[in-house]
Amino acid sequence: MHVLVMTVVHNPEDARILHRQIRALVDAGHEVTYAASFTAHGVVPRPWVNGVDLPRAAQRKRVAAVWAARKLFKRMRRKVDLVVVHDPELLFAIWGVRNRPPVVWDVHEDTPATLSLKPWLPSPLRPPMRFLARMLESMAERHLHLLLAETAYAGRFKHAHLIVPNETWVPDSVTPPGDDRVVYLGWLSRARGVMDAVEVARLLQPYRVAVELIGYADPQSRPVLNQAVTEGLLEWRDFMPNDEALKRLDGALAGLSLLHDEPNYRHSMPTKIVEYMAHGIPVITTPSPRAVELVERYDSGVVVPWEDPKAVAQAVLTLRDDVRERRAQGARGYAAARANHHWPNSAKRFVAQLESWAGVKN
Repeated sequence: MHVLVMTVVHNPEDARILHRQIRALVDAGHEVTYAASFTAHGVVPRPWVNGVDLPRAAQRKRVAAVWAARKLFKRMRRKVDLVVVHDPELLFAIWGVRNRPPVVWDVHEDTPATLSLKPWLPSPLRPPMRFLARMLESMAERHLHLLLAETAYAGRFKHAHLIVPNETWVPDSVTPPGDDRVVYLGWLSRARGVMDAVEVARLLQPYRVAVELIGYADPQSRPVLNQAVTEGLLEWRDFMPNDEALKRLDGALAGLSLLHDEPNYRHSMPTKIVEYMAHGIPVITTPSPRAVELVERYDSGVVVPWEDPKAVAQAVLTLRDDVRERRAQGARGYAAARANHHWPNSAKRFVAQLESWAGVKN
């Protein structure tokens, strides 16, 4: 089976797209052509995919990227058995193209809800854009195959669709959590707690507990982080490929998830929480419902109030001073991740479903 995978929004090294889904397809013996914004992100395609460069869709500059993706889709539609798109913008790249192979839309997020988090979108345009997003979802369900990243997304659609959760690769063994460094892994923005993380670093500095942030920061957050680095408050590593970033979790005191109370986060499982558990470190999270459910079910961390850096800092210091509890939370989280959130457990179902849609016979 030859699969064309396209994204113009996500970094080509995106964990869900490249390190889970594409890797699962390649490991199963399938050929993948991966069209993404490699040059714009300064990324070189992995040798195990056929890389095709596309422009990047960012903020209000999206038309050129969608148009380039549409031309590629039309050129390759007779050469591939299946197409997987990862951005709602790319639905416009495939509409109306005749004689196309089966197309799959991988629904990563609550598209209408995310519009409130886009500072580049003027407030008066958000209601009509939410209406357009719902219309696109309805049309996609009628004409495409859908995969959902969260069970909570199922309520937006009329029919049942395969859930492909944001799980992770869980290593065979892990290093026990240490006592002098906390980490954050993921996108950095105000709504995801970047200002809270800077204040936590300031509060922890006298106690010689370092704060390390790993991830791409949006334009509004970058000056704040650069200033914090200049002041020596924290270490910010910017975007790293997922397989490299995960190594930075090993031996940390705890992993931070500081999401604010936003509609798009209320029903989503922060992937970083599963990644922290998979690497045997305690979780410190704000009370988004799915995060609370996971942490409390496995007793793998601490829940703190929304936008409360003092509570976060106190939770860090409590864990630092209680080595037995710190290691116990890390061990419980690791065992739960290995048993219930190890990506290979879902990879087979994902590949089998795509093979079915492409008409591949085993």
